[in-house]
Amino acid sequence: MSLPSFPKVDPPIERENAVNQILSSIAMEELGLSHILNAEGEKLQYILGTLPGLSGPSATVGDVLTATESVRSMLETAVQNQLFLKAKMQGALAASPMQGPTGPTGPTGATGPAGGPMGATGPAGPTGATGATGATGPAGPEGPQGADGATGATGATGAAGATGPTGATGPAGLPVTATSAYLASISGQTISVLADGAVIPMSEVMRKSSDIKSTPTGTQLTVNTPGRYLISYNVNTSVPSNAGTRLMINGKADPASVIAPSIAVPPTVLKSHFSAEIIVDLTAGSTVSLQMFGPLANITLMPGSGGANLSVIRLS
Repeated sequence: MSLPSFPKVDPPIERENAVNQILSSIAMEELGLSHILNAEGEKLQYILGTLPGLSGPSATVGDVLTATESVRSMLETAVQNQLFLKAKMQGALAASPMQGPTGPTGPTGATGPAGGPMGATGPAGPTGATGATGATGPAGPEGPQGADGATGATGATGAAGATGPTGATGPAGLPVTATSAYLASISGQTISVLADGAVIPMSEVMRKSSDIKSTPTGTQLTVNTPGRYLISYNVNTSVPSNAGTRLMINGKADPASVIAPSIAVPPTVLKSHFSAEIIVDLTAGSTVSLQMFGPLANITLMPGSGGANLSVIRLS
């Protein structure tokens, strides 16, 4: 394997060329990082079976969690690399030869003319006579000191109460670096789509979490533990439609999760697969639900494991 080397130029590399080569190397590292992140996205698409032109075996819950952990680790590495590249770029720009040298100090201006002559001091007046000192009055007698009051008796010390039993140790909380997941799905059900939105109930819970609480009908999830959450969904319909999907956070649609309804003309724009993923900070008591919305219609979800899936994972 050959080692990298700087190009040979004549005359030797100057300061400006060196700074430009550093900035070019930062741009090439950013380009390489974009390819890595795109590969991570395609890896998740392959696991979920949504990568165009490729199809693999059906992914299990364990496969999805393993792939998600791998992507999260790569994103953390990418963020650390971005901080390094930013510092590298700022250092190169600060050393750029485009900043000219400090100009010479200008000449000192001429001193202005002196003011007029000082006026003469007038003669001092005569000092007045000192008055006589008055007689000192007699000192008054010192009053007698009062007697000290008697010290009260110290009260008896009360008996010490019995020590209560030690309470049981509570369970240890989850560390902030731990993750927990809530995975649920539904299939084969017909959804009556409304313009204002119709909730997709999650009836088949594949994995529960102490951080998430679901309603008995599975129409809404409530967050018990505040933190940063990764929320994603997949919806597959039996036939293409012009409906849309969205995540509702505290009763409001999250813009990053909305897949707007397609236009019915031409028919090629109709969709049968909808998916989105967001990372959001939630407080305790926040609610999450999955909706379909658009023109009035009855839409049937794909039977089997490919109907609708909702994943809520606490990252920190």
